[in-house]
Amino acid sequence: MANQSLRFKFGKNWASYIESLDPSKIERAESSLKKLLKLESLTSKSFLDIGSGSGLFSLAARRLGASVRSFDFDPDSVKCTDALRQKYFNGDPSWKVEQGSALDPAFLNSLGSFDIVYSWGVLHHTGDMWRAFELIVPLVKKDGLLAIAIYNDQGALSKVWLKIKALYNCLPAMLQPILVASVAVLCELAAALFRASTLRNPLPFYRWREARQERGMSIWYDYVDWVGGYPFEVAKPEEIFEFFRQKGFTLLALHTKGGGQGCCEYLFGRI
Repeated sequence: MANQSLRFKFGKNWASYIESLDPSKIERAESSLKKLLKLESLTSKSFLDIGSGSGLFSLAARRLGASVRSFDFDPDSVKCTDALRQKYFNGDPSWKVEQGSALDPAFLNSLGSFDIVYSWGVLHHTGDMWRAFELIVPLVKKDGLLAIAIYNDQGALSKVWLKIKALYNCLPAMLQPILVASVAVLCELAAALFRASTLRNPLPFYRWREARQERGMSIWYDYVDWVGGYPFEVAKPEEIFEFFRQKGFTLLALHTKGGGQGCCEYLFGRI
């Protein structure tokens, strides 16, 4: 179990991010969601966003026609999501935002079940990832979809990242950006050198620019999230697959990191 006293304040980071939110980022988020779910429209679908963070993908789901329920453990993340709801869908009964925990059985049982359960880059930050997996299973309707993204297990390197994340959350606030910038520079230099050696685009931040273009995210705020994100757990794709297979799910799509860092994306269907 992770040291909960070092928990990263995700909502503080997202509050800064949504100030820069513009129509192009929202459109990219919609495209990313459609690509992940293999659907062009979410009309008549119920959508649960577990760990809604900035609220961007709850907004994307609502714009695509789903009735949306969003929750997050972090109060500031709840405020971010609700701010987007009020700005774009004020008074809309088809989008509800609340505070709750993916590790709280009573809260989860009160939600009911959904056509789509979505949790991108969240459950590995709960402090008890495998229990979170167990608890979200009943939230998915029969023939429904479960879309999750979980950090890839890189063995010893993942243990190094765990120490970096714990360090970030121990540092005074004025020193945290320095650690983020230092990690970003080192990572991007290493990645650029590797890409150059394989005759690929050597420009720094290339992978992060791709992610921004695909999901409407921000390089800097993603790095803050990555360096500071604690608690932190990882899993191998085969472990995730086997867990949900035993729970009556079939794997519909998988996007791995080829052994690298970052989140592997999974789309499961409940049989």
